[in-house]
Amino acid sequence: MVVSRDKAPTAQETFMQMAKAAGLRGRLLVTIGLLLVARFGVFIPVPGINRARLTADVEAGNIPLIGVLDFFSGGGFSALGIFALGILPYINASIILQLLTAAIPTLENLQKNEGEAGRRKISQITRYVALGWGIIQSIGLSLWAQGYANNPGTLFIAKTALALAAGSMFVMWLSELITERGIGNGASLLIFVNIVAVLPRTLGQTIELAQTGGREMVGKVVILLLVFLVMIIGIVFVQEGTRRIPIISARRQVGRRLYRERTSYLPLRLNQGGVMPIIFASAVLILPLSLAQFTQNYSSEGFLGTISQFLAQAANQLRADGWLYILVYLVLILFFSYFYASLIVNPVDMSQNLKKMGASIPGIRPGRATSDYVEKVLNRLTFLGAIFLGLVAVVPTAVENATGVTTFQGLGATSLLILVGVAIDTAKQVQTYVISQRYEGMVKQ
Repeated sequence: MVVSRDKAPTAQETFMQMAKAAGLRGRLLVTIGLLLVARFGVFIPVPGINRARLTADVEAGNIPLIGVLDFFSGGGFSALGIFALGILPYINASIILQLLTAAIPTLENLQKNEGEAGRRKISQITRYVALGWGIIQSIGLSLWAQGYANNPGTLFIAKTALALAAGSMFVMWLSELITERGIGNGASLLIFVNIVAVLPRTLGQTIELAQTGGREMVGKVVILLLVFLVMIIGIVFVQEGTRRIPIISARRQVGRRLYRERTSYLPLRLNQGGVMPIIFASAVLILPLSLAQFTQNYSSEGFLGTISQFLAQAANQLRADGWLYILVYLVLILFFSYFYASLIVNPVDMSQNLKKMGASIPGIRPGRATSDYVEKVLNRLTFLGAIFLGLVAVVPTAVENATGVTTFQGLGATSLLILVGVAIDTAKQVQTYVISQRYEGMVKQ
């Protein structure tokens, strides 16, 4: 097959590489196999649970938190499988470490100046934090699950917490294996698969609602689906959108050869953080709901009772259809968008690198002026990207409440953004691998 080195790989070339190239085929098989293992663990139940009573409460809607967390655990919470916590402790640990990296100079030095060794050390610290956070979450989930235990008590809490924490660490290990030996980001792909696993049930409930609700309900479902379609198109444009800042390389002489000025560009993405700001914002908002659910069985007396009442009021205010929830959600998305942009792009380092290469932005002086200009452009792009993320997260939810089609439980937009974003990022990794295989073939020829 004849290909051009200047063109992106076509779909035909990509599928040919998947079928013929042993390296890419092996990575895809490893990824699929590990994802299947992660899904299999969701259906291994925690022992000692009264399944009939738990299933009855879930189907009756008596556990509102389950509907929220099931989107991220792929049904693990409603089934109380050993992988119920899934990748959530690792995501929470990543949030904590990234916040601490910006605040603690030692961690910042490890990330920026220590190279691969520093990144490995930060990854190791993240694993320890994920273990600690997983133990805390597993104990909380065990205290809540005690209400459905056949033999409640300290032994049940200890065994359940150990099983859940071990399952979470195993899922974290699977995600790292996918990142290292497979295709795509392991943590993102695990969330992707969990959402895909829950969507058929949600779509089935939506279709059933349309069939039993008459023509009016069918029209409302169609309106909601059209809004989702528009959002998908918008997500693709924003994920691929970049601002190209022109760069001119100065003339330079190497030996007797004189290199002329070259014009290139510096690409700045409209949405630097991708899907991570909305994932982190959702994870932060889930925290008070989780704590309120786990402490609801405490009496209203004493210190624990006071905390339980406070968390219950906070969870009631942070309902998915409340104005406070929407406001906090937007603020968190904006915060994490700027935070991620500051981690990915450093205007000062970029200015210094351009100066070392003898390149400059037309009309902008090298040094401080260049870094200020890049920072100004980056802030504008990040603000626009954060506003779009907020619209994607809020508008479909508002349409759901207006039409009465609430089968997506307010997470349709979030799951949609994660699905599209992870699919685009994974497809880019596959294309990058295909391009590398193409150049290897040209070198061998």
